[in-house]
Amino acid sequence: MNAELTETIEARAAKHAALADPARLRIVDLLTLGDVSPTDMGQQLGMPSNLVAHHLKVLEGVGILVRVRSEGDRRRSYLHLAPGALAGLTPTATMAAHRVVFVCTGNSARSQLAAALWSSASSIPATSGGTHPAERVEPGAIRAAKRHHLDVHEATPQLLADVLGPDDFVVTVCDNAHEELTVPSGLHWSIPDPVQTGTDAAFEAAFTDLEHRIQELAPRLTKA
Repeated sequence: MNAELTETIEARAAKHAALADPARLRIVDLLTLGDVSPTDMGQQLGMPSNLVAHHLKVLEGVGILVRVRSEGDRRRSYLHLAPGALAGLTPTATMAAHRVVFVCTGNSARSQLAAALWSSASSIPATSGGTHPAERVEPGAIRAAKRHHLDVHEATPQLLADVLGPDDFVVTVCDNAHEELTVPSGLHWSIPDPVQTGTDAAFEAAFTDLEHRIQELAPRLTKA
């Protein structure tokens, strides 16, 4: 781990530690709405001034909040969130990808849905493939996509070897495919196979799981 990354991780950890207290988390919640004086903060929290001062000192120490002097009563100060106070608390872009390839066994449901979802969430190109392609895309996957205004009905299952390039970022969405692959996978998502159940509810659950994971991943991948 390089020095810059170590420093970033340590700064994030310090902020998380500072926020790992209900009172300090409440202080930050209040400051996301507007600036508050230390006295008013104590009143809103029902907390004595010495304890408020302690919590404010901790938050100031990690760069989450700053104090500004009142332009009216100069004896008074206000607290507000520092610029970028909450930046870095969630993971940021850490990987680069030329193209994303989603993989499942049959390339008939999960990987097809993932590629369609990705195309609506990121400008990085995406495709999909299967270790043992089925003859067609599952009707349940087509219906699930249609319910969410995506279209996979014209897609054709493809053999992974025929679509995979040397610089592709692979995301396996199937345990069987992940465990079978001899090429290293960039990421693995253990998504239950909706084809086994075959119900619309199962395909909808797979879609929802994929959608959540893609929303989390897309901002963290940059174009290689």
